[in-house]
Amino acid sequence: MNSMRVTIITPTFNSEQYLKDCIESVLRQDYQNIEYIIVDGLSTDSTIKIIHQYHDKIANWKSEKDKGMYDAINKGMQMATGDIIGILNSDDVLASNDVISTIVQTFKQNPVDTIYGDLQYVDPDDINKIYRTWKGKPFKRSRFKYGWMPAHPTFYIKRSLVNQYGGYENHFYSAADYEFMSRYLFVHQVSSYYLPKLLVKMRRGGQSNSSMMQRLRANRRDYLAMKKNKIPFPFIVSILKPLIKIPQYYRKNDTK
Repeated sequence: MNSMRVTIITPTFNSEQYLKDCIESVLRQDYQNIEYIIVDGLSTDSTIKIIHQYHDKIANWKSEKDKGMYDAINKGMQMATGDIIGILNSDDVLASNDVISTIVQTFKQNPVDTIYGDLQYVDPDDINKIYRTWKGKPFKRSRFKYGWMPAHPTFYIKRSLVNQYGGYENHFYSAADYEFMSRYLFVHQVSSYYLPKLLVKMRRGGQSNSSMMQRLRANRRDYLAMKKNKIPFPFIVSILKPLIKIPQYYRKNDTK
């Protein structure tokens, strides 16, 4: 099973607070063939010092000025040599030691191009305190018409597709992940499979939900991403998109 190489990319910028947790969750994986890449945006805190502490376990890293998180991820994807690419943000952790081995096994058992799973939003200081569970659903392309999307931190994709359909479009800001997945899954009709397993614990926060103004701005970006990728009735769907997440708050522990 170790023949399939998995690239995990972590974008960082002044990420000293939780970066060690993130890195160690990758190093604890029971799957050996992992290429771990960190792309830093010229941090001014101790992020680089932390990266140096793990330099012999990190396959590749760089620190240079970038245009934000998605620009950093694009750089990481250009550096990647794995068969599969996944993103792990510096505040987040892989939920268990068998996440990557299970993803690889699922790719091998199902002839698909992408895989996604379940996500938990957790307390920044206590990752066992769960605020919200993003429980996935079996993949149906039509769900994009109602504002649905996979949980982006759980999304793993074949690298050959990235070479074919391109990276993240940085100018969509907080909606860049939605634009990326809708371009692949809705427009190019790339195949996908839902893995019913908790893959990532994500510390609560996030710019798009920090205030009503930020939420409205995020909705506007969602709308533009939907319009670009020809999602029907994009204005209505951009309003539905945050609303369909409300049930996530009522099923905090509804995952395996």
